Amino acid sequence: MVNQNNVTEFVLLGLTESPRMQKIVFAVFLLIYIISMVGNVLILLIIIVSPFRKSPMYFFLAHLSVIDACYSSVNNPKLIADSLHKKKTSLFNTCMTQVFAEHFIGGAEITLLTVMAYDRYVAICKPLHYAAIMNWRLCNLLVGLSWVGGLLHGAIQMFFILPLPFCGPNVVDNFMCDLIPLLQLACTDTHILGLFVAANSGFMCLLNFLLLLVSYASILFSLKTHSAEGRQKALSTCVSHIMVVVLSFVPCIFVYMRPPTTLPIDKAIAVFYTMITPMLNPLIYSLRNAQIKNAIRRFFIRKVLPGDK
Repeated sequence: MVNQNNVTEFVLLGLTESPRMQKIVFAVFLLIYIISMVGNVLILLIIIVSPFRKSPMYFFLAHLSVIDACYSSVNNPKLIADSLHKKKTSLFNTCMTQVFAEHFIGGAEITLLTVMAYDRYVAICKPLHYAAIMNWRLCNLLVGLSWVGGLLHGAIQMFFILPLPFCGPNVVDNFMCDLIPLLQLACTDTHILGLFVAANSGFMCLLNFLLLLVSYASILFSLKTHSAEGRQKALSTCVSHIMVVVLSFVPCIFVYMRPPTTLPIDKAIAVFYTMITPMLNPLIYSLRNAQIKNAIRRFFIRKVLPGDK
């Protein structure tokens, strides 16, 4: 509903306006959400009850699972609920909260992935000093910095978007509230602010992505001095990280490292990095990690077949 001076709610066009397709959207994204939550919660539980929870790598992975579970819950439940209704709306405060949550949790994940790359760099390139460098004080500090970094990133976005006047159009051509579509609805010139969004979100993604590339390049270079078995083990771990990094960073860079405009493909990309990637992360880590697979197997044997030794 729009009054003379302000917008109190936004109308979301969603992924489709076809009633038949909306039923498909409901079924597909409900399944995606269930898989994402079950996968991330399972990884978290496996790490908590397993001996290797004391390893920094799995400590960071547990936090990544928490972040992915939270990230899945920012947009997916509303998309599922909206697919049951012809008109999709979001109250102004709800919309702003959604934008903040997206960038808070997304910023925390981007920072944590960089931390995880540093952990792998130390483990592979400086194995003799790994325990001394990656002590628990540093691990807790790095995880804390990830959350604080995400909080600051989300707060900065809110600092600039909340004062904007929304006095006319209130139709968002998307299934969620996001910065760039909202900037286009503001009743003022947002060109400079759009460039700031690109510099803030886009540059954050790009800088961390470049740091990750340098880190993994150093790891791959150092593998020349490792044994064949050591190279295989290190590559297996790094490939999992690289796959997650690419899935997380490339869509972010595409959306935010360009002038503030919306493209038809943006909806599909938003679905990918807000819903598909958090679902794939636990699958990638569990399928490519022998310790995780063995721990999952033992977990289910104990829970489902308690008498089986």
